[in-house]
Amino acid sequence: MGNTAFYIARRYLIAKKGSTAVTFITWLAAFAMMTAVASMFIIVSVFSGLEDLNRDMVANLHADLTVSAKVDKKLKNPEKISNLLKKNTAVEHFSKIIEEKVYINYSDMGEIAYLRGVDSAYTSVNPINKNIFYGTYPSFKYMNEILLENSLDNRLGIPVGEGADFAMLYMPKPGTGIINKEEDIFNKKEVYVTGVFPGNDQMNNFIIAPLELAQNLLNLPKNSAYQIVIKLKNPDAADDIKDELSKNLGSDYVIKTKKEENSAFWKMINTEKLMIYLIFALVIFITTFNLAGAIIILQLDKKEQAKSLISLGLPLKNLRNTYFYTGVLIVIFGIISGLIVGTLMCILQLNTGFFKAGADLPFPVKITLQNYFIVAAVALLFGLSVSWIFSKINKEYILTK
Repeated sequence: MGNTAFYIARRYLIAKKGSTAVTFITWLAAFAMMTAVASMFIIVSVFSGLEDLNRDMVANLHADLTVSAKVDKKLKNPEKISNLLKKNTAVEHFSKIIEEKVYINYSDMGEIAYLRGVDSAYTSVNPINKNIFYGTYPSFKYMNEILLENSLDNRLGIPVGEGADFAMLYMPKPGTGIINKEEDIFNKKEVYVTGVFPGNDQMNNFIIAPLELAQNLLNLPKNSAYQIVIKLKNPDAADDIKDELSKNLGSDYVIKTKKEENSAFWKMINTEKLMIYLIFALVIFITTFNLAGAIIILQLDKKEQAKSLISLGLPLKNLRNTYFYTGVLIVIFGIISGLIVGTLMCILQLNTGFFKAGADLPFPVKITLQNYFIVAAVALLFGLSVSWIFSKINKEYILTK
């Protein structure tokens, strides 16, 4: 009997219906399901691509481990930390950092920016030198070479390259006292821009400069640092190495992993991902009303046939299964065809970059097995539920004229 119900359902779907309206509504429901599934698959694939893009961008902003002072900005005894890290076989590279707000001025135009003073080993930890828009990364031969973030460079219009005009950095002097002239307020340094790098939400208005320049502007001793960033040979072991270093360094220092440094960022990304899933789950849910309409119209159109089947002894349960299987077939057709269409669109984007997020940036796309399961599961959940609910006709309804 189960095979009979499925056979009748399959005939209802692929054979000529009793009226053109029923045929149109049935295939409209299938097409709507296909469109919703394809749309959700494309969007979640684009979001997966954006997630990877953001992960790559953030990866160059934070090291595997970051050591900072628990109370003050300045690290106590950075040489002690350096010696400890040199002896640790799990550490591949490390670099000292000083980061502070600074005022940069060029040709009567100025901006408040973030000065990140780094030593020559910084690119071994965070390879920011691989993302230079134009120009070059500072050579560290001179203290006044700087690398400028792109949006800051656009606003100030500072020429790039050796021999270009100088800009001026102003750093407020610490301490108190009587102010008689400008030199009592600021430490100043002429700098020139060697190159420009792309910024993002976490690296906006940044200036990369030699550590010596930051120390000079802040009147700090030569070995001073605010942070020490660490690259590990095995980044997956970051938590274990963090615990080991915390025991050896003591309570005066705070050590954070890359994941902890980016916790707020990834919380935001995961929230956005959840909202995307919920919105498109709602789209698929609304689409299933077409499926409900198709099942109801099919019941009305096949009422006389249903009455004959009941009279011939077909159990009501099997008749209900017939309509349920019809809905299931529509849902399965919509899921399979929708995933095929979505996959083809994603492959087209991967190969051509036809759809652009900006002038030169195509929307990133990543096709994953997880996305297939998520989209199929959502469509099946709503499709099977609606098919089950609207297939529940009663015997009295069938036998009435």
